[in-house]
Amino acid sequence: MKVALVQLTSSNDPSANLQKVETFIREAHAGGAEFVLTPETTNIISSNRKQQAEVLNTEGDDPSLARLRELASELDIWLLIGSLGIKTGDTDGRFANRSFLISPAGEIQARYDKIHMFDVDLGNGEVYRESSAYRPGTKATLAKTDIGNIGMTICYDMRFSTLYRQLAQAGAEILTAPAAFTVPTGRAHWETLLRARAIENGCFVLAPAQVGTHDCGGITKRKTYGHSLIISPWGEVLADGGETEGVTFADLDLNDVKKARAKIPSLQHDREFEPPEA
Repeated sequence: MKVALVQLTSSNDPSANLQKVETFIREAHAGGAEFVLTPETTNIISSNRKQQAEVLNTEGDDPSLARLRELASELDIWLLIGSLGIKTGDTDGRFANRSFLISPAGEIQARYDKIHMFDVDLGNGEVYRESSAYRPGTKATLAKTDIGNIGMTICYDMRFSTLYRQLAQAGAEILTAPAAFTVPTGRAHWETLLRARAIENGCFVLAPAQVGTHDCGGITKRKTYGHSLIISPWGEVLADGGETEGVTFADLDLNDVKKARAKIPSLQHDREFEPPEA
């Protein structure tokens, strides 16, 4: 199966982002991809919560979701929308950071709301409080499809290995990790974390990423790391999207999952143990 990762520099304008991502998805399809993946926050990167509230929509009314469902059906492809900012109707006004798996019929096969919120202080004034705008999800998602069993995650989730292990032990063969990784953490941790999640679970990892400098509606522009990665169950980097917008391809053979797990069947070797004293 040929897969393609779309690497974007999304802005705070959902309409412009949609036009751009549609162009790249068509390019991926023209290159033979059967499964195409876009990054986290495909529809918006914004530092202005008021502006987000003005331009975001509920799932049922979201034009980006509707158009991308149509496109998946038109092109007869599986499409992972890495995530969209979606209004939830929550009383505190917070949104969902929601990933969608779309079938070739244009149907929503699975949804996943990001569980782990990126609330960090990286130093030099680079502070993120994702939980102030987005409410965390509460449920892991495994989608069983005719192209494989797909465990869905988003960005900061990759630092929480238990989530990935539970997905793999439930049957995941492919783990998706769309992201908008910061430059400092990307340089230090991005590839290492993704390769670890692939190796310890014997899964393919598909990680489409945001890249570059984003017009996010604030004085300080946000920068993301890029380097969308496709990683084998043995931990090999099969493709790297570099530091520009575009499409990255690789061929996957799910038999490689069986081979890796036969060599090192660690998913079957968990043992109960007493936790350390606090």
